[in-house]
Amino acid sequence: MESLKARILAEGRNMGRGILKVDSFVNHQVDAALMQEAGQALAARFAEESVTKVLTAEISGIAPALMTALALRVPIVYARKTKPITMPEDIYIRTAPSHTKGQEVALMVSPEFLQPGDRVLIVDDFLATGKTIDALVQIVRDAGAELVGIGAVIEKTFEGGRAALARHGIPVHALVAIASMDDGKITFANGAGA
Repeated sequence: MESLKARILAEGRNMGRGILKVDSFVNHQVDAALMQEAGQALAARFAEESVTKVLTAEISGIAPALMTALALRVPIVYARKTKPITMPEDIYIRTAPSHTKGQEVALMVSPEFLQPGDRVLIVDDFLATGKTIDALVQIVRDAGAELVGIGAVIEKTFEGGRAALARHGIPVHALVAIASMDDGKITFANGAGA
């Protein structure tokens, strides 16, 4: 997705330690038109999978997941990181390390919104180590739902997430793949989106 690459080069900041700051258009301030384009691209990639739900993690994954769900005309479910009083006692819960928070975070989904028979597409803003997405995969499996694919806006291939998720045997698609962030540079992988 060339428009996304251009924004990363123009506004993305390599913070070191593998952290790419894209707060001005993905994570804090959201460029709705860019996220709509991203959602349409992810929806097109998984259009033949008969998706019934799009699942993501609170909060940065919500914008691309919402736009993907809108394009697919299905609901979005997001894993909460804090449990509201409105959530039932029995929930699906997994933990994953947060690269930017520096600690484990809980991911919780109510069984009201993820059930056997659902065909789930996981969408997140980043695919890095794959640990957050893997926790979401486990939630899908805990629910007895079927995982049909994983989509990411930005993949950092050098962190090994795609390889870590390969054991699940489902398609993984990233709109942009970054091969390296060495020496303060951002280097895109050839064949991004593969």
